[in-house]
Amino acid sequence: MKFGSVEISRLILGCNPFFGEGHYTANLAVSMREYYTPDRVCAVMHQSNRFGINAYNLAGSPALYQRFQAEGGQMHLIVQGGREPIAEQMKVLQAVKPLAIYNMGETVDVAFQNDTMDEIREWCKRTRDYGVMVGVGTHKPEVVALVEEQGWDVDFYAGCVYNRTRTDDEWKALLHGDMLEMSREIYLKSDPARMYKVMRQTRKPCFAFKVLAAGRIAPTGVEQAFRTAYESIKPTDGVFVGIYPRARDEVREDATIVHKILT
Repeated sequence: MKFGSVEISRLILGCNPFFGEGHYTANLAVSMREYYTPDRVCAVMHQSNRFGINAYNLAGSPALYQRFQAEGGQMHLIVQGGREPIAEQMKVLQAVKPLAIYNMGETVDVAFQNDTMDEIREWCKRTRDYGVMVGVGTHKPEVVALVEEQGWDVDFYAGCVYNRTRTDDEWKALLHGDMLEMSREIYLKSDPARMYKVMRQTRKPCFAFKVLAAGRIAPTGVEQAFRTAYESIKPTDGVFVGIYPRARDEVREDATIVHKILT
């Protein structure tokens, strides 16, 4: 896909598993952190390069990416921001020259719920001053619709296809007063279609993430989940996917499936 002045693979390496962000159980998070030594993180990055993945959704410190670079690797960086002032984040990021930065969904969704989206818009304006592409992340289709309606100066969107930031009140309304365990990690099968719809409606590039429901899709359903994603978004859109190859060679499997779908 064309993204700004470059071409990137439509499958983009995600970062959550590298830091134990499994979005499932505490045991999985511990398992991921134990598995992902710096050597294994860099090995997955290099294998991703070999399979044609040339973009990385970076969060947090760029230290491991810098090691990967020193070992001869190279990817375009699409960075998650918003947890700290952009000036502070750019002090750390300037050395790795990010292609794009977006305000991550966790912070944007809270602003949407609190009616403080003006703060996110101001963050986007300040980020523009650093000469990078600017985006908005979210788990809520309504956020993309709002930003589009108001005509913000942004270049792209990153959208979780499952709305995992519903409030307790929203869940109670859906469930007629009942409540769920782990309400922030519930993945409704009807959610992806809603996010894919707003992605198709904007002309801006979009990145869909958690298309495999953070590991909840069974191995037999992975190919169909990828197929649904790519058939539901625009040809100018991509997919972020986290990799945890403890049980299976997920880099090879995912890249092979996506190549089959797109060719």
